[in-house]
Amino acid sequence: MTTPSIQRKPDWIRVKAPVSKGYRETAELMKGLKLNTVCQEAACPNIGECWEKKHATVMILGDTCTRACTFCNVKTGRPDLLDPHEPERVAEAVAKMGLSHVVITSVDRDDLDDGGADHFARVIRQIRLFSPGTTIEILTPDFQRKEGAVEKIVEARPDVYNHNLETVPRLYSEVRPGARYFHSLRLLEKVKELDPSIFTKSGIMVGLGETKPEIYQVMDDLRAANVDFMTIGQYLQPTAKHHPVLAYITPDEFDVYATMARGKGFLMVSASPLTRSSYHAGDDFARLRAAREEKLKIKD
Repeated sequence: MTTPSIQRKPDWIRVKAPVSKGYRETAELMKGLKLNTVCQEAACPNIGECWEKKHATVMILGDTCTRACTFCNVKTGRPDLLDPHEPERVAEAVAKMGLSHVVITSVDRDDLDDGGADHFARVIRQIRLFSPGTTIEILTPDFQRKEGAVEKIVEARPDVYNHNLETVPRLYSEVRPGARYFHSLRLLEKVKELDPSIFTKSGIMVGLGETKPEIYQVMDDLRAANVDFMTIGQYLQPTAKHHPVLAYITPDEFDVYATMARGKGFLMVSASPLTRSSYHAGDDFARLRAAREEKLKIKD
């Protein structure tokens, strides 16, 4: 795989630098509580907009990942020990920001016996304790070879369980060399089997070299696993060392993908150049819940 210099971004995915008062206040809160965010660690392009609104995606289990995905800007290596007080600090941050919906994600922790599943569950329970009215969305690793991990998290009953496929199966060896496509699909399917009331969600990036038929097949695979919500966003190369952007997908092409996904039966679809797993997650959750209620009414 060649690694050319980063391509110039088209006008439709340029964003303003984060300089607002709300952004600074969110940054200070995260720093004061010693919390990591995927917004910072993964260099999310939406950080200015989200943090201005006091929306942040907290990244638990440390800031060092045991995987080395070629698309990701989170550092890799040997992680530190788990912080036993992190769940309480996360809950405190959620309460201070007054969030109606929160997204919690993490690095991969292949070094832990349960991959960090018990820690996820503790975070969920602490948020429920501090902010009982807040809905909780989690974005987890794949928990390969971690028996009982998914069950621990489902028992804690998050409102949304998200696990991203990230790309099409053919590109896994390049993009997610430590992951397995069908294992990730099975994880999402298992969540629904354990608790059908939990919304499931998954997303992919485009611009990595995939084809349209491959994307449509991923849609079919996700629907076969009873996934409710699909996100599709433009891959943006963090540094020259990461996987190159092979194509910038136009807004019109994203509209086609969204139409196709809705036609395949997803309750909710978000497809745009700047779509990310947690972008507008609160508003999307409200629409997701409304879509389920409408579907149930039609069945009745």
